[in-house]
Amino acid sequence: MHFFDDSLYPENQEKLVIQAAPYGPEWLPGDADDLPLTMDEHVQAAVDCYNAGATVLHIHVRELDGHGSKRISMFNELMARLREAVPDMVLQIGGSISFAPEDEGGDAKWLSYDTRHMLAEITPRPDQVTIAINTNQMNIVELFDDEDIEGTSIAKPGYYKAYRDMVVEAGPDFYLEHLERLRAKDVQPHFQLANMAQLETVERLIRKGAYSGPLVLNYVAIGGGFAGRHPADLVEFIRRVPDGAVLTIEASMRAVAPMGAVGIALGAHVRVGNEDNLWQRKGERMSSVEQVEQMVRIADALGRDVATGQDAKRIYRIGEWYADADETLARLGMVPNRRPGQRGSMLRDVTS
Repeated sequence: MHFFDDSLYPENQEKLVIQAAPYGPEWLPGDADDLPLTMDEHVQAAVDCYNAGATVLHIHVRELDGHGSKRISMFNELMARLREAVPDMVLQIGGSISFAPEDEGGDAKWLSYDTRHMLAEITPRPDQVTIAINTNQMNIVELFDDEDIEGTSIAKPGYYKAYRDMVVEAGPDFYLEHLERLRAKDVQPHFQLANMAQLETVERLIRKGAYSGPLVLNYVAIGGGFAGRHPADLVEFIRRVPDGAVLTIEASMRAVAPMGAVGIALGAHVRVGNEDNLWQRKGERMSSVEQVEQMVRIADALGRDVATGQDAKRIYRIGEWYADADETLARLGMVPNRRPGQRGSMLRDVTS
């Protein structure tokens, strides 16, 4: 993204979209005070986050036994209720469905390609499904301090090892078909990117015409094979993202607030919630709603407006698709592909 002399002025920045992830699929009941269990609690979590200022909801579903649900019927039920309860929110299904192990000593893993493809069949359809690009280590505990997980299920050796060894399986066989299925159902992919290499793969998909739509993505700074917390890496990623993209900053534990503050100052968007963080100051618990409220306060202190639900749908360009690679590149502010025999740097065509 390009920065002009006035790009840090809040009146020139897009309104802030706050993405809430209040369903914490890696945790078990008792790990956090605000983990929803019943369907009513799932819906209330969404309502509470929306009322606090969040306009995008990252969705997982929990069974009554406390484990993450893998049943599409449960997602269908929750989606139907959310459409009624929070009609203005952008509803985003987590593409892993649930990566939590069934029990201590089990594997923490993303579900099979075929199962993840079924997310395109959820009815009512979601606005978005998150999508991983390229197989990658996802050791979510690498950046955790001992205090982060003290007293939680992840502190147990079996669970800790499961999350330490987790891998995101997302090769070309997966993402090429998944992108096709999502477009066929008019569901926007929300790219969850771990590093620059994955951003470059997405650009190649766009330039080859394998994806033709808005570029909406998270910079996932959780370590363990994903991006870390170095500010220089964050700024470089923001610099490399196309001008027409929509970028959200995602981190883990007590790094969520400072990373989010940097993102807010630079004009990006933020994600918070108990899926990512349980803490405010060291030793002080913080609910998903309180995390949303914190981002609202930071935005207000900087003078940046917070998006409404309708703003978020406009900013994310929900329901928008493009005809081909050429239109996608133009809409995203990227230079066109090289024409046969063309030499030198590519420039945008202004002759028409």
